Amino acid sequence: MFDQEARLERLLARHPDAVVVETAPGRPALIRRDQLLVADHDAAAAHDLVRRWHDSSRVEHGVASLRLRAPARVDVCELAARLGGDGRHRRLSVAPNHLVYGQPMWWSGPAEPPRPAEPVPAPEAAAARREVTVAVLDTGLSPHPWYEDADWFAEQPAEDAEVLDADLDFELDAQAGHGTFIAGVVLRYAPSARLRAHRVIGGDGVGDELEVIRALGRLAAWGRADVVNLSIGCHTFDDRPSPLLARAVAALGRRTVVVACAGNSAGDRPFWPAALKPVVAVAALDAGGDDRAWFSNYGWWVDACAPGVDIASSYVRFDGPRPGPGGVDPDAFEGYATWSGTSFAAPAVAGRIAGLAAAEGVGAVDAADRLLDPASGRTLPDLGVVVGA
Repeated sequence: MFDQEARLERLLARHPDAVVVETAPGRPALIRRDQLLVADHDAAAAHDLVRRWHDSSRVEHGVASLRLRAPARVDVCELAARLGGDGRHRRLSVAPNHLVYGQPMWWSGPAEPPRPAEPVPAPEAAAARREVTVAVLDTGLSPHPWYEDADWFAEQPAEDAEVLDADLDFELDAQAGHGTFIAGVVLRYAPSARLRAHRVIGGDGVGDELEVIRALGRLAAWGRADVVNLSIGCHTFDDRPSPLLARAVAALGRRTVVVACAGNSAGDRPFWPAALKPVVAVAALDAGGDDRAWFSNYGWWVDACAPGVDIASSYVRFDGPRPGPGGVDPDAFEGYATWSGTSFAAPAVAGRIAGLAAAEGVGAVDAADRLLDPASGRTLPDLGVVVGA
C-alpha cells in the first residue's frame, strides 16, 4: 500500500492539474481538474449551460474541450453527470477529461520496472499477401535495429518520438520505452506490418482522454489503419464508458480492429477503452500461459487473453546512474528488455490479427473473427479466448 500511495503522490506532483475523484467508495478515478469534454455537436448547448463558469474552449477532431474557471470550484464529475443525464440514455455527450495510463504499473499493478535483457533475435520477414498497418498509441517510438531501416519508420513525425527523461533527473522515466517495447511485440507476430506510432502518454505513463481522442481522430482522417493497439486506459468516475472516447473509436470505421489492454488492477471493474463493445479487451496470462497473471483484470467484458509475464522485446538504449551490484547494472539498457503487464498481452493479440491478415490476404476484421472464435479455441472464464505465444 505504501508503494501504491507513493506512486500516486509522485504522479500528482508531476501533474498538478490532476485530481483523484471517488464518487463511489473504493472506486477511484483520475481526471484533469476544471476540464470538461463535449462532443462538437453538443458544444453550443453545453456552453450555454456552463456559461457562468466558462473560461475558454477549443474544438478539434470532433470534441470540444471546455476549461472552467478554477475559483468557481466546479465539481466536473457532478456537472458531467447532470449534463449527460442519470438515466440509461445520455442527453449530451459529455465527460470529464480522464487521465489514461500505461499498464505495466499502476496502483495495484505490477511493481517491477523493465529489466535489461540480452539481444532478442529480430523477427524474420514473412511472406505477405497484403500490406497491413498497425497503429500504436502510446509513449512514442525510438529507433531500434529491428525496424530503423524500414520506410515506415522514416515516415514517423519527430513529435512522436519517445522522451526518455522528461524530468531531467538522469534516470529513465518509469514507462519510457513502453511504446518501443509494444512495437516489438507486434512485429514478433506480424513482421511484415507497417507501424504508425502516435505519442499520447508521456514517459511517466500518463496522458489523458483528450490526447487519445485527438490521435484517434487523426487516424480516422488518415483512414489506413487496419489494427489499432491501445495498451493504455483508465477507470471512469461513474464506471460508464466515456461517450467521447466511444465516439472516437467508432469513427475509425468497421474495417479497423481496435485492441486494448484490460488493465492491471487485479479486479473486474471495467477498464476503458478495453471494455467498449467494439474493442477487443485483452487480459494477461501467467508465465506458464495456463492461468490469469496475478495482476491482470478480468470480467465479462474481457474478450481474449495472452501471455503477459516476463515478455522480451525491443527497448530503448539508456544507462542510468545506479551502480551495478555484483557486476550487474540494473538500469543499463542496450535495446532489449523483459517486462510484465496486460500492456504486452494486448499487442500479442494485435500482432496475431495483423499477421494473419497479411499472410492470408484478408481484412483485419475477418482475421480477428477467426483468431478469436471461441468455437475453435480454448476459453477461460472471465478471460475470453486464449491466444497462445
